[in-house]
Amino acid sequence: MTRLVHSYYYSRLLRHVLSVAAMLTIVASGPAAAADDEAEFVVRDMRVEGLQRISEGTVFNYLPVNIGDEIDRIRIREAIESLYGQGLFDNIEMRREGDTLVIAVRERPSIESFEIDGNKDIKTEDLTESLRGVGLAKGRTFDRSVLDNVTMFLREQYYDRGKYAVKISTQVIDRPNNTVQIRIDIDEGKRAKIRQVNIVGNTQFSDKQIREGFNLDTANWLSWIRQDDRYEKQGLEGDLETLRSFYMNRGYADFDVASTQVAISPDKKDIYVTITIREGDRYTVSDVRLVGEMVIPEQFLKALILARPGSTFNQAMLTQTSELMSLRLGEEGYANAEINPVWDLDRDTLEAEVTFFVNPSNRVYVRRINFNGVDEIDDEVLRREMRQLEGSYLSNILVDRSRIRLQRLPYIENVDISNSPVQGSPDLVDVDVDLEYRMPGQFSGGIGYSEAQKLLLNGSIVHTNFLGSGNRVALELNSGRFSKLYSLSHTDPYRTMDGIRRTVALTYRDITQFTSATSDFSTETIGATVDYGYPIGEFQTLTFGLSYQSAELLSSSSSTLQAQEWVQNNGNQFTTEGSSNIEFFGTEFETLDLLAGWIYDSRNRALFATRGTRQQLFLGATIPGVSDVEYFTARYNLTKYQPLFGRFALRWNVELGYGEAMGETTALPPYKQYFGGGPQSIRGYRESFLGPRDSFGNPYGGNVLVASQLELILPLPEKWARQARATLFYDAGNVFNTGEVEFFDRLGSPVEYKPDFQELRTSVGIGVQWLAPLGLFRFSYAYPLNAYSGNDRFFGDELERFQFSIGQAF
Repeated sequence: MTRLVHSYYYSRLLRHVLSVAAMLTIVASGPAAAADDEAEFVVRDMRVEGLQRISEGTVFNYLPVNIGDEIDRIRIREAIESLYGQGLFDNIEMRREGDTLVIAVRERPSIESFEIDGNKDIKTEDLTESLRGVGLAKGRTFDRSVLDNVTMFLREQYYDRGKYAVKISTQVIDRPNNTVQIRIDIDEGKRAKIRQVNIVGNTQFSDKQIREGFNLDTANWLSWIRQDDRYEKQGLEGDLETLRSFYMNRGYADFDVASTQVAISPDKKDIYVTITIREGDRYTVSDVRLVGEMVIPEQFLKALILARPGSTFNQAMLTQTSELMSLRLGEEGYANAEINPVWDLDRDTLEAEVTFFVNPSNRVYVRRINFNGVDEIDDEVLRREMRQLEGSYLSNILVDRSRIRLQRLPYIENVDISNSPVQGSPDLVDVDVDLEYRMPGQFSGGIGYSEAQKLLLNGSIVHTNFLGSGNRVALELNSGRFSKLYSLSHTDPYRTMDGIRRTVALTYRDITQFTSATSDFSTETIGATVDYGYPIGEFQTLTFGLSYQSAELLSSSSSTLQAQEWVQNNGNQFTTEGSSNIEFFGTEFETLDLLAGWIYDSRNRALFATRGTRQQLFLGATIPGVSDVEYFTARYNLTKYQPLFGRFALRWNVELGYGEAMGETTALPPYKQYFGGGPQSIRGYRESFLGPRDSFGNPYGGNVLVASQLELILPLPEKWARQARATLFYDAGNVFNTGEVEFFDRLGSPVEYKPDFQELRTSVGIGVQWLAPLGLFRFSYAYPLNAYSGNDRFFGDELERFQFSIGQAF
């Protein structure tokens, strides 16, 4: 209000000054202006003097005088005011030369450059954009009076942030060609701290109870982290709203904030806040009614009412009821529905009668769905994830589900959906889907040399949006003298229009382990898998498939007893002689596995989810009569995300595995055993070293797996939250054997690893995950809680407090 009054005052003053100047100019014209009544004449020509950047046409366009007009002192004054009002000139004079009107002007300089220095609390980009609104920007005409407005504007911006000691100085440097350079130096000072908050008028609740939910507070031992003792205007307004909600949600329907006073110390470092309130009386709800147009059965809306007659008045319940009703109407296409709760207070009986006014407005239909922000994805790939369709009515549930499905695509970083009304059609909207593209692939490669392995080559490619089709392609190559791995897989998530997924994979693995002094055992396997996923609902999928494997396992007399036992008793045995007349025992076999599974997934995103659940159950069994080795395996995984207060969340992961040999097969094949320990299992324990040990003390694996991780997800800055995650964790688990394989201790005596919950290993620690082009980096530091140190007879647990791994994210 003060600024408007000043503006009006300056405008009146300027107009008066201009009038005087115009009269003086006419008077100063001398004898030429004195002819024919000394002031009135007909303009036969016009000329402008003093122009540099501005064209004559611009002046004539703003000048309310044309050739042939008869002008006098009043018309001249109006003309000068009109030109001054454009803000282009510092000085304007008009004189008569015969029948020619001469306009002499001095242009205002233009702003050559504009610099701001010293600002930290407010970004330079934000300040530049805001100052553009008050007329200060590079290339604009410079008005020295604008600097005063700029100083006042900046001071108000910092006052709102509690920085009352801010100092702002401006400097104008003249430059050639009638230009200026403007420099604004800001000394922000320190934000004023809240020294005292007084609440006056409260009798039902203590200051401590009322201020418990405030964002602003006096200094405490956590203020250096939370910075809640630093005053800012917006924070105080938020706390006043919290104060109103505190009382209104406890029945005080006529509560009122009488006044708010903010005092600052002379040194501008301390703030004292005084809030005067009127608590009023506590009310109960006498009746709840629905009024308006009921486009859906009224009982559906009544079922959503949370406030009941006889209950204490609670504004939060009324607001939540309105939101539930709006959502329910939004399901049926009434996206613009308005639900307004109104209460009538009876101050004699202290009762409140609540009425919900229902205005559904028109049903809204979707004209078009637009995808913005990505060019690397085929349009069909995005549209097949949409549950909201063009031509159908707008449903908030279908829109939200569409957003989640898009967000769960591994090559989508973020999804933002908004509605744009169609002009001239109040019942039509366009749905705009703004997408942020994430790198769809992970690539790695390397070359090395070692004395044992000789030349080493490795590389892997995972692309989840191959050629824009949404298909996943993965290729892995690792080659060395004693270890080779080649694998190729292709996944088409929409093999059919019904959403049936198909995965085809080929694998070749040749690991010549018997060259190591610690474990003489060689494995060569060739595998092919085809797997189909059939959706049975929005969240559930059934999977079926076949997996073929051809394997050759080789051991020697110096191999572990467990390896020799399995090779000599399963499959098609053979013997061969190697170098130095060493005899090797081998077995060859083929298996055909029948695969089945069930998947339930309601997570809000595939990577770094914050809510939802995923359950996976996979069963596999060899087909009797076709497979040389017979067994079955079962694996169950549960991952649940539970939001907590703020941006904290819990993640609970459980993994259970069980396998058993069938028919004449003595035990699960070694490559089918389960392993535990490591950065993706029970952290703090050496990878794969939990559970049964072979006769060399190396991990053999077991046919029973129990693993669980409980994680507290810590909030990170928004710009990092989509690429990284930090957690505090508690892990528990182990690997067991039900007796299929015989194990021995250090002294050669039999030892059992049967399932026992008392043998579960536990650890606590902190973990960090970071998504990079090479894959998902996992870092963890763990403290094992019940590690077994071992003795002369039994093998102990091997520990790794700090662990690091790189794995596939998609």
